[in-house]
This record gives sequence, structure tokens and C-alpha cells, in this order.
Amino acid sequence: MSKNIDQKIVNDLVSQGIDFVTSVPCKQLAGVLEVIDQTPAIRHVPSNKEDEGMGLCAGAYLGGMRPAIIMQNTALGVVVNTLSTLIQFYHMPLPMLISYRGEVGEKVACQVEMALHTKALLAQLHIPTYHFHRPEDADELPAILAHTQMCKKPTAILTDASFWGAAQ
Repeated sequence: MSKNIDQKIVNDLVSQGIDFVTSVPCKQLAGVLEVIDQTPAIRHVPSNKEDEGMGLCAGAYLGGMRPAIIMQNTALGVVVNTLSTLIQFYHMPLPMLISYRGEVGEKVACQVEMALHTKALLAQLHIPTYHFHRPEDADELPAILAHTQMCKKPTAILTDASFWGAAQ
């Protein structure tokens, strides 16, 4: 089923007009990235760091595209300034598909620390946040993507280990 959920996520991105994606490699999101790379409707530009990816998304948006970023929650601390002074200040809609590392089921201990701060940081930044625990939670993705475009704000979609584990 993992391949099905990867394809569903990408189909939802395309159906909502997302035509530019940047990413930093992530094991949990690798399947989604593989499908994106096979999808002609989406231009995928990998980035070295998430704040660089935010800049790429801003440029894509200003150039008339609909961007999204794929990243890990562990990089949230790196992007706070770019999110607030670029994406939020200029009212850019930016869906952020985020692997929520450090939750129950995490196998890498150092990932836990950022998990403790992820939702609090997003709340402090007033970023609408959705947390996918089960594969059926992904049924909400089209509405979340449409809402992101309508309100012209970044939106966080957290996908945890239980989500990806159940999707296999």
C-alpha cells in the first residue's frame, strides 16, 4: 500500500495545481519523491537545505507556479526566519509535506528532541498544522491544499511513522 499512498499524495498535489516541488532527502518521504520524479506535471528541484528550498519555492511562486516543499521536521528550526520574513510576510501559499520524525515508532533517538518542539514552533508561527497518523488521513490532503492557496499561508502536513508504517 505504500506505493498507493505515495501515488495518491502526488495525484492530489497535481490535482490542486502544485507544479513545483523542492525537497531535501528523507527516508520516510522517498517513495513520494520517486513518484514526483516520474510526474511530468511537477518540476522537482532538490535543495541542499530547507531554507534554500523555501527560497526556491518563493521564486517559483513569484514566477507564477504553485510550489510545495518536502522536508523533515528536524529542519524546522533552520527555516523559522525564512518562513516568517519571506513566505509569511509576502503571503505566499506553501504546503509543507513534513515527515514528523521522533514520534512513537522512531528508531533514531536524536530525532526525538525536535519532535518535542515541532508543533509548538508551528503554533508560535501561526502555521495551520495537520497531522496524518493513518493512511485515510491523507483523504484530507486536497482540501488542505486548496485551503493553503485560498488563505495564502504556509501549511504544515505532518506525516508520522505510524502513517507510513500503516501505509506499507
